[in-house]
Amino acid sequence: MKIAIIGGGAIGLLFAHYLNENHELRVYIRNSTQLQKLRKKGLTTERKGIRSNAPVKAFHFKEWKGEEDLTIIAVKQYSIPEVVKDLMEMNTCKCGSFLFLQNGMGHLKWAEMLEAENIYVGSVEHGALKSEPDTVLHTGIGVTKVAALKGDVELLSKISDSASCYFPFKFAENHIEMLIEKLIVNCVINPLTAVLRVRNGELLANKYYYQLFLRLFDEVSGILGIPDKAGTLTHVKSVCEETGMNRSSMLKDIEEGRETEIDAILGYILEEAEKKKMSAPYSESLYCQIKGRE
Repeated sequence: MKIAIIGGGAIGLLFAHYLNENHELRVYIRNSTQLQKLRKKGLTTERKGIRSNAPVKAFHFKEWKGEEDLTIIAVKQYSIPEVVKDLMEMNTCKCGSFLFLQNGMGHLKWAEMLEAENIYVGSVEHGALKSEPDTVLHTGIGVTKVAALKGDVELLSKISDSASCYFPFKFAENHIEMLIEKLIVNCVINPLTAVLRVRNGELLANKYYYQLFLRLFDEVSGILGIPDKAGTLTHVKSVCEETGMNRSSMLKDIEEGRETEIDAILGYILEEAEKKKMSAPYSESLYCQIKGRE
């Protein structure tokens, strides 16, 4: 199967490593330095202290022509408007299939603009860290949940059936429920770890941080209208435990002076709260702190 990955961040490189094993893969990126490194040195991956290296076909983003069976969009949420506009101009055949792997909900309206046979959305629950432009660390083994926004998931079965045991896929029937489940995890863990400057596990281990964790969860779950709050809380806590030694993507963005995805995460919560005329003091406080540090 021919697969394109657009994006050279941690998730893009992680997908490139695992899909490169059984498929004809191309990675499309904008950064020229990273492009040359990948072409010269290949892609290095580390899992549980063991490193491996393999050649990977890397191209500049402007060279994408939509010739692959599946194009995976692995850029940050705030890059989606620009990327989708470029894809619409570049993809002359108006066919093919796309898989979007963003946090939040904002990418849905942009994904729906593409004329394609199949459009999928995914929720990635793996831990990944790009330590070098050509190196990705698989810091936490999880699962990628996928659902169809348009079309059917038959095409993705070709990926799932050949996937490594370290990189499983799970199919969801309702894409909104799937994304909200990931959204509430991101809403609670990412902003708190970014503001407190701690690893994920500290939110549970420190009793004072845990109180903030619970109050933020209660606020966000109420605004989103989560029906099973107890079950959802158990899920969020389990993700926090499983990724306990990880530094969240938002914390890493703050530490490295990059733009965060706070608008797609708590920004969405604040919009929903305003629509429903609900109070969101914890979300608003964290949102303002993150925006201030950006």
